[in-house]
Amino acid sequence: MPSMNDVLGVIMGGGRGARLHPLTKMRSKPAVPIAGKYRLIDIPISNCINSGIYRVAILTQFNSVSLHRHISQAYNFDAFHTGWVEILAAEQTPESADWYQGTADAVRKQLFEIQASGAEYVLILAGDHLYRMDYREMAEFHWEKGADITVAVQPVARSESSRFGILKVESDGRISSFVEKPKDPEVQKKFISRLHDEERPFLGSMGIYLFKTTVLIDLLTKFPDYDDFGGDIIPEAIKSLNVYGFDFDGYWEDIGTIRSFYETNLKLTSSNPPFNFYDPKAPIYTHARFLPGSTVEDSTLQDVLIAEGCRIRKAEITHSIVGIRGQVSEGSVIRDSIIMGADYYTPKKHPEIPIGIGRNCLIESAILDKNVQIGDDVVIKSFAGSKDIDHELYFVRDGIVVIAKDTVIPPGTRIEP
Repeated sequence: MPSMNDVLGVIMGGGRGARLHPLTKMRSKPAVPIAGKYRLIDIPISNCINSGIYRVAILTQFNSVSLHRHISQAYNFDAFHTGWVEILAAEQTPESADWYQGTADAVRKQLFEIQASGAEYVLILAGDHLYRMDYREMAEFHWEKGADITVAVQPVARSESSRFGILKVESDGRISSFVEKPKDPEVQKKFISRLHDEERPFLGSMGIYLFKTTVLIDLLTKFPDYDDFGGDIIPEAIKSLNVYGFDFDGYWEDIGTIRSFYETNLKLTSSNPPFNFYDPKAPIYTHARFLPGSTVEDSTLQDVLIAEGCRIRKAEITHSIVGIRGQVSEGSVIRDSIIMGADYYTPKKHPEIPIGIGRNCLIESAILDKNVQIGDDVVIKSFAGSKDIDHELYFVRDGIVVIAKDTVIPPGTRIEP
């Protein structure tokens, strides 16, 4: 049987990420911080390393400088290890002057590099999902079935079926048909794969694909106009190839919108979070910053996730995240919010306003991106029920106030409906 050394991991580095704007105003989606100290790209890379996949290529295109910097700082294998994590950026070549047009097109434009790796199998992954998965189990399933392509699938509830690509999986695991986001109940009936589960009768694609390299090359060259794996390549492959569905019933979340990003992060503050960052056998790796421990002075904290290097003085924080180097001054109250922290401690502009949260501020239902400077006596409240707003100092998405990276909020500012 083949080994994981024969598998190349290929991670989609993200497009424009419009639904996560303004968090993607200056970075790609996989570079967006999560859980106080990580970035979304850390999840699939860590899953690869923990699964024994030590060759990982990341396909990048939009706002990629931040992502490149993070990867170059975080993932350096030593001289005694043959692994690598490398960037394959969109580029103009004699064959193509276009940027990536979709997931399949991105891989097509890097086929030379994929072939040069010598890998017999290619694992295609998204860069903006939160989950923990041992890809070794998926690979063994793929080899045992003699599959050409294996698609990771997850149970989907009836109420959610119109949001996913739904696959009809037969009793032997083979995928027989595919439909994209079905809304018609009659169509949905034809795609029930889990007869024993009334609540979650469907199986949806997770956007994780394991290909034989020869099959991948053949499909991408034979169908040059097919730009997407989920919408084009997989439905075509089902017609003539051995395509199987690998069941995964663990926690999996697509961080695609500001609302999903907000809710997924805040769930991590509970005593029993749905995703466990504390697993010693399969840790999530990131850039080692060597920051000091956080200090909390005379403050009240309840359900708070605090990263390293933070300073909190005489504050009240509830159901919130305080990211690396986060600073909260005395008298401030923070509820249901994500404070992403900072890249440095000393302001680079407007030195009269410190990095972080000033004195006597009230922050509710907000996302404060990195390096924001919030002056004293600032009030930020939820805009629940309001339309989206693009303001010079802030954005509102689905009722959540988002302060973009490097924004300076003057003292006394009130951001409320």
